[in-house]
Amino acid sequence: MTLRALVTGGAGFLGSHLCEKLLAAGHEVLCVDNYFTGARANIAHLLSHRRFEALRHDICFPLYVEVDCIYNLACPASPIHYQSDPVQTTKTSVHGAINMLGLAKRLRVPILQASTSEVYGDSQVHPQREDYSDNVNPIGPRACYNEGKRCAETLFFDYRRQHGLATKVARIFNTYGPRMRRDDGRVVSTFIVQALAGADITVFGDGTQTRSFCYVDDIVVAMLRLMDTPAEFTGPVNLGNPEEISVLALAEQIRRLTGSRSRIVHRPLPADDPARRCLDIALARRALAWQPSMALEAGLTQTIAYFRALDAA
Repeated sequence: MTLRALVTGGAGFLGSHLCEKLLAAGHEVLCVDNYFTGARANIAHLLSHRRFEALRHDICFPLYVEVDCIYNLACPASPIHYQSDPVQTTKTSVHGAINMLGLAKRLRVPILQASTSEVYGDSQVHPQREDYSDNVNPIGPRACYNEGKRCAETLFFDYRRQHGLATKVARIFNTYGPRMRRDDGRVVSTFIVQALAGADITVFGDGTQTRSFCYVDDIVVAMLRLMDTPAEFTGPVNLGNPEEISVLALAEQIRRLTGSRSRIVHRPLPADDPARRCLDIALARRALAWQPSMALEAGLTQTIAYFRALDAA
């Protein structure tokens, strides 16, 4: 059955890949983006597709369209971007969730919220499970994103309880792949850009902090499966790769894969930067029959090829 899917943040890194997968599955896609961090270049190859439509719109304002399901991905996701306008970041998460939930309520359609591992803060329990109650600083420089997403989750569950909406919440961990922005400040894109340019690779702190990196295609598959779960399954569900790697080891791997002679240099650690980020995906395995399939080295190789092509263009 062909569905008309609304993807907010659809011109972003993750959103553009989701739009592609929905089209490949035979659905119609309405891509909504205000292009604050998204880019028309990410969806340029889709604009001529007969089942694809792009609309410039900020979801902080109500949207009146007719769709069959909603994927709410709109929000800056990298610290450089969400900290550049923290008030707007919070508005996007909170007002945007209210507006999209209001649309879902009017249409009586399912809605999925792209939440984040940042809701766990600097977790004191490893790996992080969905029932962990968090360790978040609500007044720190990252709080606009962390607390905004936490409030969005609250709204999703309240709309479900109060209005009977079919809601889904995905807690997405570090994701990488083609179409990441050069300037997004995330470690994978930053390290690749620096290595390809022969510049110093900047590691914050001593590099022993860990992350779990998942290739974008794997995350999109998980989101699609989450949307297709029975109405009684809401999540939240962790989506990501449970394999942990230190930031320093990542820098060394990227330097090796690019053949770069860049030096690795250390800079002071930013405030509220989590010491460990490792997820438990037992729920995703059980409820979605899903686990990531792309190995880190293979995914990094494809991502490096993307950035090389940008440099050559």
